[in-house]
Amino acid sequence: MRTALVFGSSGLVGGHLLNQLIKDTNYSKIKLFVRLVPEISDPKVEIIKTDFNNLENHKGDIIGDDCFVCIGTTKQNSPDKDEYRRVELDIPKEIAKIAKLNLVNSFIFVSALYANSKSLGDYVKFKGLVEEELKELNFPKLAILRPSFLIGNRKEKRAIETIGIFFFKLLSPLLLGPLKKMKPIHSETVAKAMIVVIQNDIQQTVFDSNEIVEINKS
Repeated sequence: MRTALVFGSSGLVGGHLLNQLIKDTNYSKIKLFVRLVPEISDPKVEIIKTDFNNLENHKGDIIGDDCFVCIGTTKQNSPDKDEYRRVELDIPKEIAKIAKLNLVNSFIFVSALYANSKSLGDYVKFKGLVEEELKELNFPKLAILRPSFLIGNRKEKRAIETIGIFFFKLLSPLLLGPLKKMKPIHSETVAKAMIVVIQNDIQQTVFDSNEIVEINKS
């Protein structure tokens, strides 16, 4: 039986991921690393109230088989540039380094469409930098998922993202070939793919949005 380490369970993808891990009989324990303690009552779930400013203090907790990271924020929620960088770049990198030292076998990271460390935009740039760090750490199993616009019921409204989803939904029939990865994708689909990739012998590291959809069909 496996132990899952989950960072970002309160988010759109993370919420679906947690529900699926609870139902998955391959996992006997799910460690949730959270700032605020959620109202969850399940014998498989261990809630770890986490000081993300001092992750080294939790080194003894970041022990398990599969580490799922779907942490993220927005500039609206983190208007301070240093805080935004910390959440999007520094925290995922630090989690990965500790997991590697603790011999965690698998690392699964929700990145972003067109992630690129050379980008001028902070969001895709930071995601790209995290991807580079993960590849250098050489986990036995690494999966990087790059979803397009996420469909789902968010707790907070994101005006720009809502407009983008509406626009690309209209264009979906025209998004063919290399443009297929721009189609909006449901957050539950991403969560399912995270588990499928880890539990199957898939010899691929980076998955664009359209490939995430195909994973769930196979």
